Parts: sequence; structure tokens; C-alpha cells
Amino acid sequence: MFSLPNKVTIIEVGPRDGLQNEKNEVPTEVKLAFIEKLQLAGIEEMELTSFVSPKWVPQMKDANEIVTQVKKLGRQLVLTPNHKGVEIAKQSGAQNFAVFVGVSNSFNKKNINKTTTESMDELKPIVGKLLQEGHFVRACISTAFYCPYEGKVDSSDTLALCKEFVSWGVNELSVADTIGMANPRESYELFDSLKKEFPATLITAHFHDTRKMGIANILASLQAGIDRFDTSAGGLGGCPFAPGATGNVATEDVVNMLHQMGIGTNINLDSLLKAVEVVEPYVSRQIDTGMYKLFKSK
Repeated sequence: MFSLPNKVTIIEVGPRDGLQNEKNEVPTEVKLAFIEKLQLAGIEEMELTSFVSPKWVPQMKDANEIVTQVKKLGRQLVLTPNHKGVEIAKQSGAQNFAVFVGVSNSFNKKNINKTTTESMDELKPIVGKLLQEGHFVRACISTAFYCPYEGKVDSSDTLALCKEFVSWGVNELSVADTIGMANPRESYELFDSLKKEFPATLITAHFHDTRKMGIANILASLQAGIDRFDTSAGGLGGCPFAPGATGNVATEDVVNMLHQMGIGTNINLDSLLKAVEVVEPYVSRQIDTGMYKLFKSK
């Protein structure tokens, strides 16, 4: 019988990854209320926003307001694509940073107009300075399994990119099935390798639910020893540079599964569902996750 952790850490990515591709403009005050409700539900780690060009991701144009006005509670992460983004985020008071690179060259070119190698060359001094200043740095590894342009990604390429980040001293690797094509066997094998290769680094699994295998992939990753997962309240999400990618696996459905299995999260499920209720009227897509449908039917 495989072993399972007693406790899992959920990193809520709804306010950032969940909303970045949303067609409707979600008001800043709604985002702040959403974040506060998530905090009250027991979320201790969260991606708040992105310091990216509003020309490309207009939903994140209020990043400064979010960081300066949010209640400071737990580890609050901001996504920063380059030196300019990092400096603006610092001026807002951000302390914990996420950087991102796709394993796939094609994805990187579509996303930030750089190859993977060029992206890493640019990021190395940025990450080094952040770590030297005492900031927490999360490295987000996009297209770790499949690329929307190149197809299946070789796991050795994913491991090599992770190894380079670890050699820089990053605190965390968030390894993503960006377009939701991974299956449970692939998830187990990759995360088993990552856990064995980098035992001293925080490793987080990030799944999209495009083919409704997000929960199954999380279970497979649990079996591989992973106890940290990126999830998005309401199953919100998508990527503007990954055609076909749907939302992240829903926080409420993951938390429900974990609790049913006797695995702790320190998250109150009813309060979490009330957080989803705050943002639902402002998003263009219907929120139809399993637990939220039950919540609304009561």
C-alpha cells in the first residue's frame, strides 16, 4: 500500500492564474474581497497577482493596488516576468516572488519572445539578487509535460530545467501541466523523479483540468510523495499563451478529496465555497465544480 501525507499545503492561485485570462474586468475591490475570504478560509499561501504589462494581460493592471491594499497574511506571492516587473513589485512592498519559464522553446517564444535558454540567462541574475536580499523565490516550470505547439515534452528536459533552478538556490519548484494533458502515470513518474532528485527543495504540483484528470493527477502525485499543490478556487484559470488550456483544478474539489481521505489542509471548506461565491458574479464562465454545485443547490 502506498503511503500518503498527513497534511497537504494548498497554494491558492485563483487571484492570479485564475483571473489572468478572464474576459470580464474584475474590479479591484472584488479581487480584494475574494482574497480576504480565501484567507479567512485558512489559505496560508497564495499567488496574489502578476506584475506584467497590462497591454498583454489587462486583468493584472491593478497589481500595485492589490499588493498595497491586501491584508498581509501568510506567504503572498507575485508573478514577475523580468527585471522591470521585479522592481515595480518591490516598490509595492512584495516580499515573495515567482518567476516562470517554459520547458518548451515554442511556448517561451509565444509567451515572452525568448527561447528557454535566453529566458534562463535573463532570470539568473534576477533570481540571484532576490535570494541575496532574502526574498522567497518560486520557480514556475511551464509546459513540464506537454506543449500546445510542440506536443509531448521529454521529462529529461523538465528535470534539466529544474536542476538549473535548484543550482541557483530557489526555494520552490512549481511544476505545471500547463495545458492539462498529463495522465496519472506521467504525473507519478515525473514527480517521483523530482522528489528523488531534489529532496531539499519544496516541490509543488500544478495541474489544469482540461481533460478532467486534475484530481487523478493529484492523487498520483500524492503517491509520489508530493504534499504541495497549486489549485484555483472555482476551477478558474487558463493561460493566454496556451490555446485550449482550461481552468486549474478546483481548490474546493481538491480540499474535499483530501479531507475525505483523512489528509489535513487547515482549510475550512464551507468558508472556501463562500469565497468562490464572492467572485462568481464577475466572471464570464460558469463555475460548475463538483463541490460548488452542491453548495449552491442547498
